Amino acid sequence: MRLIQLLERLEYKVLQGNEEIEITTLTPDSRQAKTGSVFVCISGAVSDGHTYVPEVVKSGAAALIVEKAVEAPKHVTVIQVADTRYALALMSAAYFGYPAEKLKVIGVTGTKGKTTTAYMIRSILEEVGQKVGLIGTIEAIIGDRKIPAANTTPESYTIQQYFAQMVEAGCDSVVMEVSSQGLMLHRTAGIPFEIGIFTNLGHDHIGPNEHQDFEDYKRCKSLLFQQCRLGIANGDDPYFAEVFQNASCRTETFGFQEDVDLRAVDMRLVSRPGYLGVAYHVTGLMDFEVEIDIPGTFSVYNSLTAIAVCRHFQVSVEKIQKALKAIKVKGRIEMIKVSDDFTLMIDYAHNAMSLESLLTTLKEYHPKRLVCVFGCGGNRSRDRRFEMGEVSGRLADLTIITSDNPRFEEPQAIIDDIRTGIEKTNGTYVEICDRKEAIKYAIEYGQPGDVIVLAGKGHEDYQEIKGVKYDMDERVLITEVLEELAK
Repeated sequence: MRLIQLLERLEYKVLQGNEEIEITTLTPDSRQAKTGSVFVCISGAVSDGHTYVPEVVKSGAAALIVEKAVEAPKHVTVIQVADTRYALALMSAAYFGYPAEKLKVIGVTGTKGKTTTAYMIRSILEEVGQKVGLIGTIEAIIGDRKIPAANTTPESYTIQQYFAQMVEAGCDSVVMEVSSQGLMLHRTAGIPFEIGIFTNLGHDHIGPNEHQDFEDYKRCKSLLFQQCRLGIANGDDPYFAEVFQNASCRTETFGFQEDVDLRAVDMRLVSRPGYLGVAYHVTGLMDFEVEIDIPGTFSVYNSLTAIAVCRHFQVSVEKIQKALKAIKVKGRIEMIKVSDDFTLMIDYAHNAMSLESLLTTLKEYHPKRLVCVFGCGGNRSRDRRFEMGEVSGRLADLTIITSDNPRFEEPQAIIDDIRTGIEKTNGTYVEICDRKEAIKYAIEYGQPGDVIVLAGKGHEDYQEIKGVKYDMDERVLITEVLEELAK
């Protein structure tokens, strides 16, 4: 492959060498550079790829893509672009033969609901014989393969590599979660989205190495709707108009308000021993009854989104109803059977907005007590800890403060911050730093009619401490606790 083929959709300047050269591989990772490689110098939050030029040249790299001046031997081609992250996205698409153009790509963005919505869409489309790939917070699914995820939206090279593998595996379409970080860092640049979805917007991901403020967060979310053909949006969200003000796509809306295109009416909470769900009637562009085995108003929004997408794939009402009834998502209000007396669930709620939404929803089912077990991640904004503590103190009958992913902070320091938030309320709490012991306490002292939520970890199967990820799956911890209590 010639270098000029990778550059065909980019504006660039040749600083030295020749763009007609043959190249072997494309990489933004200096460790992967080898003879004939083109190395893209990414300026990251932790390191700057431009500083690795001597190393990749020594490894045999034939070309460098830069956004600032570097020194390189004359036999190495140097191409300057305005933004190397953007260049990497478009070059990766070219390198893999523009695989997204052979798929129908559905992108889901928003503060919460992305994962559940993506799985709902995939479940319904698979029900009608579509072969659907998935890229998201939990995993990437390519045919029969499941690849654990490191980021909600992977680096652009990885996305295009996944797309190529999906095409090879016979996929017709792909559903992917599109994070604000992914949009901000051009990981999704150049992808021709068939449908873009907006779930909702709340204050999150604002702080060091994330977004400088809410306006920047909102702006990044809106970028998806400047590169999709159809935008499907939560018309009830207060930020809907702002997110779509510069949209270049056709727009459809869903929600509870009268002026939306797909509307939920007659919502009912469904509650049985060990079961919480919701039912409603959908009107507008479609007309039928829906029941979902996931509780709460946000489940209505998530399912309306899936229905709106699947309408464009001509999926029958019966297939939609069947798929929605059967959907289960790991770590998203995932019910774990531990007792006939009380309900226990695992959920990924890891910020104040998602925790408040979850706890408010569960209170509507009138549990005897609502018990919330959670911690907060280290090396993230401290505001999140104060806010989550205050939410749990206000809404839960008992909060069990524990450890999450402390990273390079001391777990007790994080717990102290959460306590500061709780103490703004009249909430009852206990502190148990060891997460397994916290879960054991919740189960051992569970009362008939309780709803117990293990919040924050969700699908994660590790705990990150001082740069090391240790195995820790809450499902395994629950099993171990039950075995210990049985003895």
